[in-house]
Amino acid sequence: MSAKSVLFLGGTGVISSAAVALAADRGWDVTVVNRGRSSERPAPAGIETLAADIRDPDALNAAIGDRSFDVVTDFLSFTPDQLHLDTFRDRTGQYVYISSASAYQTPPSRLPVTESTPLRNPFWEYSRNKIACEDALVAEYRATGYPITIVRPSHTYDRTSLPTLGGWTDIDRMRRGAPVVVHGDGSSLWTLTHTRDFAVGFVGLFGHPAALGDTFHITGDEAPTWDQIYRALGTAAGVEPVLAHVTSDAIAAASPQLGPGLLGDKSHSMVFDNSKLKALVPDFGQGTLFAEGAQEIVDWYDADASRQVVDPELDALFGRLAEEHRA
Repeated sequence: MSAKSVLFLGGTGVISSAAVALAADRGWDVTVVNRGRSSERPAPAGIETLAADIRDPDALNAAIGDRSFDVVTDFLSFTPDQLHLDTFRDRTGQYVYISSASAYQTPPSRLPVTESTPLRNPFWEYSRNKIACEDALVAEYRATGYPITIVRPSHTYDRTSLPTLGGWTDIDRMRRGAPVVVHGDGSSLWTLTHTRDFAVGFVGLFGHPAALGDTFHITGDEAPTWDQIYRALGTAAGVEPVLAHVTSDAIAAASPQLGPGLLGDKSHSMVFDNSKLKALVPDFGQGTLFAEGAQEIVDWYDADASRQVVDPELDALFGRLAEEHRA
């Protein structure tokens, strides 16, 4: 019997790359289609890679031909018009759409967040667009039985992705002894999920009949405070960071770049109940705590000086905010 097939629309991003590798390891016949521009996370050897701009339906159809797939995973649709329902109608047994945990009610009225928590985010257009995609998918499932599964990752990271406001700029400031800006009082809880752990939950849903027509978030069980997150990175970088607490509103007012994601996501405590996923995928769990993940991140950046890019505008902004709110 031939291996079951899965098509990744995307496949080289922070969230998707580990899932591609795990699916192949577990015997799936994996095909990845994207523009082929990623150098940080190339597809593993032996993975079929098709080059196409998935925003161009003709290019996508030319790349995949008349093939069908047991599973299609969509990492790259951010608005309803970008969904590929017509392309894969009657050509897949499961269309897995990657939404976002930021679609949940923000701020949440109670914790932990479950899949039944309402979807509403008045602060961030990205999240509202994800909600609109979910609405379109659910309507299609109800109308035609289209075999959808909706997945909501929270903050998923790998060794290349620093979770703080300033990225490498924050690590550079830590090592210079300059204060790093932490939103709020640093005590809000934030769930971080290593991409390896996400992959276990994600691939575990492939072809699962109980996942059709349903929604699952895939997040870690660990929810450190933001102070703990910055200190874990400081430890990995070999320093004790100086933390400067600044209100989220003040940061958002000073930086249109940081404001939407901060007010619409990171400034609110987010803790998740993963029991619904674990009932279907018992081997899912927190395999990598952030202390270990933080060391992987810093080691990766330290291995190549070209990765250590400081944003001078953010650096100046953080210095100014830290001084203004020093009291």
